[in-house]
Amino acid sequence: MAKDYTDLATDIVAHVGGKENISSLKHCVTRLRFGLKDESKADTDYLKARDGVVTVVQAGGQYQVVIGNHVPDVYAAVQKVAGISGDGALDIDEGDGPKGNLFDRFVDLVSGVFQPSLGVLAAAGIIKGLVSILAATMGLNNDNSALYAILNTAGDGFFQFLPIVLAFNAARKFRMNEFTGMAIAMALVYPTLPGTFATLKEAGLNNVFGIPFVLPAAGSYLQTVMPVLLAVWIASHIEKFMKKITPDVVKVFIVPFVTILISVPLTFLVVGPVANYASDLLSAGFTAVMGFSPLLYGILLGALWQVMVMFGLHWALVPLAILQFSQNGWSNILLAAALPNFTQTGVLLAIMMKTKESKVKSVAMPAFISSIFGVTEPAIYGVTLPMKTPFYISCAVSAVIGAGLSFFDLKNYAMGALGIFMYPGYVSPELGVTPMWIMMGFSLAAIVLSFAIQMALPVPYLYGEPTEKKSVEETKESVPELKEIKQEIIASPLIGKVVKLEDVPDAVFASGAMGKGIAIDPLDGILVSPAKAEVTLLFPTKHAIGLRTENGAELLIHIGMDTVSLAGKGFESFVQVGDQVEAGQKLLEFDLHQIKAADLPVITPIIVTNTADYEDILVTQESQINSGDYLLTTVK
Repeated sequence: MAKDYTDLATDIVAHVGGKENISSLKHCVTRLRFGLKDESKADTDYLKARDGVVTVVQAGGQYQVVIGNHVPDVYAAVQKVAGISGDGALDIDEGDGPKGNLFDRFVDLVSGVFQPSLGVLAAAGIIKGLVSILAATMGLNNDNSALYAILNTAGDGFFQFLPIVLAFNAARKFRMNEFTGMAIAMALVYPTLPGTFATLKEAGLNNVFGIPFVLPAAGSYLQTVMPVLLAVWIASHIEKFMKKITPDVVKVFIVPFVTILISVPLTFLVVGPVANYASDLLSAGFTAVMGFSPLLYGILLGALWQVMVMFGLHWALVPLAILQFSQNGWSNILLAAALPNFTQTGVLLAIMMKTKESKVKSVAMPAFISSIFGVTEPAIYGVTLPMKTPFYISCAVSAVIGAGLSFFDLKNYAMGALGIFMYPGYVSPELGVTPMWIMMGFSLAAIVLSFAIQMALPVPYLYGEPTEKKSVEETKESVPELKEIKQEIIASPLIGKVVKLEDVPDAVFASGAMGKGIAIDPLDGILVSPAKAEVTLLFPTKHAIGLRTENGAELLIHIGMDTVSLAGKGFESFVQVGDQVEAGQKLLEFDLHQIKAADLPVITPIIVTNTADYEDILVTQESQINSGDYLLTTVK
């Protein structure tokens, strides 16, 4: 007879702040995923120590109570206790929905949209740095070197057409067709659009039904972020509505047709004018502040520059700087905005030294390199903005540095260079190299100050706080008397590379909170039974399976990380709960390419969830393994 989890459920509901504090509840294969109205009302310490709760993870706007294999039973009990009626237990989005206050939701959206492409973004930034080195050391440019032209295209192309990449990711985030989202972005960055707009404007024909058709101050939507996110968000609602009212027989083309037909004009006619109006206000405001107090101007511009770039509002000042440069041969309007990249460098260095998350280190390193060359997108969107505190530090230090630069009234005599390549532009015809040395000094100060502040403060966890292992309360089914045995050998269910459990990119698995075990980075998509066993769990999305071997070892095999978000696509099962299986029998098939295409890790943990019943769990020391090879031993 199944165990009654009413007491546990009652306790959980009470200590997450009561049923009135619960805004949503879902579950995945091991966790209850609460959406809480106020997380401060939850007694996290109590729940972590409570028998039956493995640990608690607060991440991605969710309050996750890790239960173990029997989470469906606890979920049902919590539903009953809290009076929550659900339309299905499956959490298919793995916490992607934005929650919290407006800023938290904004950060969740922006970082979530950038996360899948961060590696390529950082790589492109490094290539841009290499191109800058070629220009600075060898005098190469697009006019005198084919190699320079090719590498410049390789580095800059990703940034130029960034809206298309973001549209694809945002479409996933907003649960709409990715290719419809990309089609909208492609319209925004259409190559001949700026020329067409200029012709229409000159002829006075840039109006649609009396609404002005305008482009951003930069002249196009290339390299922009916010316009395409807003466009895809609007499109997602249009698409959702059209799916409801469109007959299935014509849905495949009518839905994207109407979505694109409405979204693209709406973006050009609403987003463009609003962005330009905001830019004009910002330009006038900064001009007034600069006239009143250059020092205050430096503080404000330094503090706000990174935020302005995120919204594309920095283009309000770029034309003023270009005009000043053309009139005087120098410019100081953007002086306070010259060094925020180095404040990012400083906080990234501290984060790499202090963080305990290996995934953060892997993202932070290329972002650190890019920031030295003046490319901060990987740093901001991949690390500091999602962590929040490092981003605040960067902005605050940038304000201080901006004030110092304004005090010295340095002037830039060669616009365009970024990062470590900007210094020659500060060599003055009157003062020589002195301004350049001052600029280098402030750059060093930006790195040191931001580094020191971040080192003095805790580094926030980005992918979930690691927690200490606690005992797992398991469902105690009435089972036949088990054969007495001291050891049981478990074979590998997969072919692939052996990965230590602590290296799994998930804090709960890596910490051992679910139990001891090992992981495999699979080379093919076939999962076989590692022993003679009974199938005790098969998640609806087929991405996780539970087994109880004939000698009592309870195993959880979780294919990849966050693969629940695929909602079963690419997974096929050949068994059902209650089936008796033999060692080597095929249990599941999964599409490795589809998982990787979704930018999800395929590393698969094999966990002994009743670890507490054993003296030790011994694992293989081999680096590569085949199905049926020795994987681990349970020792009583």
